[in-house]
Amino acid sequence: MKSFLLGVLNPIAFTLGPIEIHWYGIIIASAVVLAVYLSVKEGKKRGIAEDNIYDMLLWALPFSIISARIYYVVFQWNYYSNHLSEIYRIWDGGIAIYGALIGALITVIVFCRKRKIPSFLMLDVIAPTVIMAQGIGRWGNFMNQEAYGAVTSLAFLQKLRIPSFIIQQMNIHGAYRQPTFLYESLWDLTGFVVLLCLRQRVHLFKRGEVFFSYVIWYSFGRFFIEQMRTDSLMLGALRVSQWLSVLLFIGVIALWILRRYWKPLEPWYTEGITKFDK
Repeated sequence: MKSFLLGVLNPIAFTLGPIEIHWYGIIIASAVVLAVYLSVKEGKKRGIAEDNIYDMLLWALPFSIISARIYYVVFQWNYYSNHLSEIYRIWDGGIAIYGALIGALITVIVFCRKRKIPSFLMLDVIAPTVIMAQGIGRWGNFMNQEAYGAVTSLAFLQKLRIPSFIIQQMNIHGAYRQPTFLYESLWDLTGFVVLLCLRQRVHLFKRGEVFFSYVIWYSFGRFFIEQMRTDSLMLGALRVSQWLSVLLFIGVIALWILRRYWKPLEPWYTEGITKFDK
């Protein structure tokens, strides 16, 4: 049997004096920068000024982090109610991607109303890059050895034909784990490619439907991947993220159908900002 000479990867990239720079932060920051760059390019095609996307990001990032923490604390309130001083200690871990997405969504809607930009058009522009950033961001979890699944065997991981450095990093607390971070990363990046290939097609998506497609794609995959994880927030028989995935999946499909019926004259995504919006 092939032996593995690689050890566990160091989550710290480098230090600047007393400050430790983690790979997690570098990976997340890189994903955000790439997402913004691609969103700006697409936004110009749809009539959204570059500055509007930059300004929106300045508001969305802090609010999404706060929302991600609030989401986590709410569903772990049995612990935090007895440890109130730890609620703000976000650097110790404990944020939830769904919480971040909810915070970002609210911020985008409020921002667009203030700037008189069609909210659904902005969401359509950024949705593919958001799921791309999520897929890249999961590699930050990989570096931290988190967001993993149940105990498995070395033989199983080898059968997946994944690189040896991933297999070695999945050796956590003396046991090999399911690389659920990888499953979600591949699912997200596949969704990114699918959305990019489809959204430029004329008369395929009405305004808002690229965003709907993102929600449907992500929630469907997240439901099944979340079931494999061992570090999830629980609510009854299912994990919190599974309940939310089901609600989003069904709710958005229903909204898509009803919206096509109620608003048949809604502009097509490829039209960008129309005279009606102005």
